[in-house]
Amino acid sequence: MRDNARPDYSLFLSILKVLEQIDAPYMIIGAFAATVYGITRVTYDIDIVVDLNEDHIQALCDAYPLPRFYADPVQMRDSIASGIMFNIIDTDRGEKADLIPLSMDARYHQALQRRIRQTVEISGDLPFEVWCASPEDIIIGKLMAWEEGRSHKHETDIYEMIFFHYMGFASSFDERYVDAQASELGPDVLALWRTIKERAHQEADQANGPS
Repeated sequence: MRDNARPDYSLFLSILKVLEQIDAPYMIIGAFAATVYGITRVTYDIDIVVDLNEDHIQALCDAYPLPRFYADPVQMRDSIASGIMFNIIDTDRGEKADLIPLSMDARYHQALQRRIRQTVEISGDLPFEVWCASPEDIIIGKLMAWEEGRSHKHETDIYEMIFFHYMGFASSFDERYVDAQASELGPDVLALWRTIKERAHQEADQANGPS
C-alpha cells in the first residue's frame, strides 16, 4: 500500500529523458499530465504512451541493462503487436514503470498528433520539457474512465481542469472539441460534462468577481 510520502518519480523521469534522447514519439497522459493543467490530486505514477520502432526498442533496452534493470525487447515487441502495456523494472529500487503502446487504443493516434510541449517541475529535479497530451484529450480520457467506473476522482480532475481554464490560466482550450467527443461517448457522459462545465463556470465567475 502507498503511504502519504512524496511520490518518487525517479524511474519515470529517467525513462522520459531517455525517450527524449532517442527521439521516440511519446506523450504523458492521465493525472500526472493533468497537473500541468490545474489538478491538485497527488498521483504516484506517470502514464506514458509510446510509439516505438525497432531502433527505439533497442535503444531503450540498452539504456536499462541487466542485471539491475529488466527491459525485455521481446516483451516490448509482443506488447506493441498485441496492444498491451509493457514495463521497465529497476530491481535495485523495486520500482516498475508501465509503458502504454500507441497500438493499445486507436484514439491515442489523434491525441499524439495533438500533444503539447510542456515544462514540468518536480521537487528534487530541475524543470525540463516533455510532451503532454492536450488538456482536451486528457479530459476526454477522464470522461471515458468515468464512464467505465463512475469514479468521483475523475469528476474532480475534470472540474479542476475546466475551472483552471475558466479562471484564465490555460493558454488555450477547444471546448467545442470536448463537447463533440463527450456527445459521442453517450448521454450520461455528455450530461456529466455539461454539469461540470456549468458549475466550474459559475464558481469561476464568483471567484473573478464583477468585471
